[in-house]
Amino acid sequence: MKIEVIEGDITTLALDAIVNAANHALLGGGGVDGAIHRAAGPGLLEECRALPEFVSGVRCPTGEARITHGHALPARFVIHTVGPVWHGGRNDEARKLAAAYRACLALAAEHDLDSIAFPAISCGVFGYPIEQAVPIAVRTVREWEGAKPSRVVFCCFDGGMANRYRTMLALR
Repeated sequence: MKIEVIEGDITTLALDAIVNAANHALLGGGGVDGAIHRAAGPGLLEECRALPEFVSGVRCPTGEARITHGHALPARFVIHTVGPVWHGGRNDEARKLAAAYRACLALAAEHDLDSIAFPAISCGVFGYPIEQAVPIAVRTVREWEGAKPSRVVFCCFDGGMANRYRTMLALR
């Protein structure tokens, strides 16, 4: 598997799939979630609304993932995942964050997708400390044993975050 880091806007990547760090409702929000919904256009919201609810208002529980088409995005698909909200590490956040990455990789493999881009799941409004989240993301992707996806991109909005991923990837 080829793993790389790109500094830029995930909504501009022409890959098989981009990952949306979403909330449980999958109906848009702030940060990367809002950016993906705006760039994809109204079709994405319509498709997300049609996804079944696990319980009232929850289309995707924490640590799971759902897939939709990319609509107006250059990516063919959007894989939506819900990472954990940070509560000081007392609520099994590390396991839940790793589960979110694995669920995305599993959906990509199930749909025979070669390339996928991840944002820094849970590091925005969910408050996960970057210095703890990046090693979990890199380790989880490295441990993936599936043949697909064959290319994983960590897409970082700024240079500081991109450097954290590059530093972690340089470590073995």
